[in-house]
Amino acid sequence: MRHPGSLCCAGVAKKTDALVLEVAGREVRVTHPDKPTFPEAGYKKLDLVRYYLAVGDGALRGVARRPIVLKRYVEGIAGEPFYQKRAPRSRPDWIDTVTLSFPSGRTADEVVVSDLAQLVWIVNLGCIDLNPHPVRADDLDHPDELRVDLDPGPGVPWDAVRQVALVAGDVLTECGLTGWPKTSGSRGMHINVRIERRWGFDQVRRAALALAREVERRVPDLATSAWWKEERHGVFIDYNQNAKDRTVASAYSVRATPDARVSAPLRWDEVPTCDPAAFTLATMPARHAELGDLSAGIDDAAGSLDGLLALSAEQEARGLGDAPWPPHYKKQRGEPVRAQPSRRKAPLITVAKAAHRDEALAGLERWKERHPAAAARLEPADVLVDSMRGRSSTWTRIRVNLRNVPEAERPPEEPPDPDYDPWRSLRSRKMRDSS
Repeated sequence: MRHPGSLCCAGVAKKTDALVLEVAGREVRVTHPDKPTFPEAGYKKLDLVRYYLAVGDGALRGVARRPIVLKRYVEGIAGEPFYQKRAPRSRPDWIDTVTLSFPSGRTADEVVVSDLAQLVWIVNLGCIDLNPHPVRADDLDHPDELRVDLDPGPGVPWDAVRQVALVAGDVLTECGLTGWPKTSGSRGMHINVRIERRWGFDQVRRAALALAREVERRVPDLATSAWWKEERHGVFIDYNQNAKDRTVASAYSVRATPDARVSAPLRWDEVPTCDPAAFTLATMPARHAELGDLSAGIDDAAGSLDGLLALSAEQEARGLGDAPWPPHYKKQRGEPVRAQPSRRKAPLITVAKAAHRDEALAGLERWKERHPAAAARLEPADVLVDSMRGRSSTWTRIRVNLRNVPEAERPPEEPPDPDYDPWRSLRSRKMRDSS
């Protein structure tokens, strides 16, 4: 197999089951370079390293001097990833860190990537995509990036995502900001907006919410700002990605898809016809070499949030106050009731909680077999499959909205099957320690 890109290093030395690469003037050890990372596509860990070296200036522009959450696939995409906020204790002395505080009150020393050697080092840890915070290490309280995350619901066509992206770009321009679009590498699109470092997280989130609501007003059949999944339709504009402690895959990140898709920067004139399947680990190095980094001018385009914040004030004057925050945040002043609409309107029951998605889906099928009449009345939007973040890895929860099931025919809520508890081991340890 031909490796994509070029190695971009001065020397390669074999050392047991490892390669030692000279990158950015440092020696970086790549362990198990032949470990399968994308089994279906045939890419190994060294292919991933070669890719990031080939698109190095673009990849660095998206993460440089930012704290990064390490999302580690130590067994490649065939295994379950886990999130590591804290920098590994065993690390070279040239790996930079910075101390972040989180809404929970906890702190962590997170890795900060500033050069290609540091980037290759975290890729060797099993990081496939790069998940930086929207702040720089020298000012953790003032984001320099507003992030527009366009997340299509089940069955929403790709063309709807492209149309919503174009409308979002128009709103940004009218508010005096420059948007830099890119595919997410998954099912959606992102628009990164460089901003001046004058506002805190709450104000940046408020500006993102105003943008989401304005896009929804312009194309109500295509876009939604509704936080609760059961109220969404079309493309969800996830304003809460701008809350503190949220991260988004950066430009040029490879995603954990069978074909190794990439979060690819785009020109605006490419958005109406772009195909996310065209941007992969194999194709992006040549595109980068031919076009250069399409986000190269982003750092020179920092703009003001005044326009979006003025729009927010107009929306508030029309009665649109705050919107729900992520569930692990403290209740915010002015936030509406934090309860799923179905809890207030129709029963929403949990049918499965599992460490792995396929186990949860199997539990859903067993529920349907037990309650075929209710299952027959469900619409696709009535089945809510949520990826939940645990202590260090994700788990899956499946809920069913019975709004379309007549009240007399609604089955009672049962214990979830399976009934995974990501915090059980932690509680058991605390009980042992206290006994």
